[in-house]
Amino acid sequence: MKTTKSHTKWLGNLAFESSNPGGNLIIDAAIEQGGSGEGLRPKALMLNSLAGCSAMDIANLVTKMRAEIDTFTIDVEGDLTDEEVQTYHTFRINYTFFGNNLDREKLKKIVNLSTQKYCGVMIMYRQFAKIEIEINYVAS
Repeated sequence: MKTTKSHTKWLGNLAFESSNPGGNLIIDAAIEQGGSGEGLRPKALMLNSLAGCSAMDIANLVTKMRAEIDTFTIDVEGDLTDEEVQTYHTFRINYTFFGNNLDREKLKKIVNLSTQKYCGVMIMYRQFAKIEIEINYVAS
């Protein structure tokens, strides 16, 4: 069993410095929630985790499968419940591939491998939320 650790220190008000093996970041609440708006939001970081996990899979698979792309982007939106304690119920993930010789079938396979097999964050999130996937292709 592998264990991952993080460390979070209170900086005052609703601001915190948080670290993990890859670096540090500041977490803070929005001004309207009593924070100073100077850091990243905890729930929004969940969207970054989802995109980052899948992005690493795709970068590896693009190389292994020799897919020709210039670059790609991932945009994630999350819908929150209306309850007092809001939780995500739906995530929409939009993958956009840029390049002149895009093999749509190969790129679709790459996205499917990430979203269905390799991305542990996506697999965890599917236990509590619906995930919708969209793939776009843009000639550079």
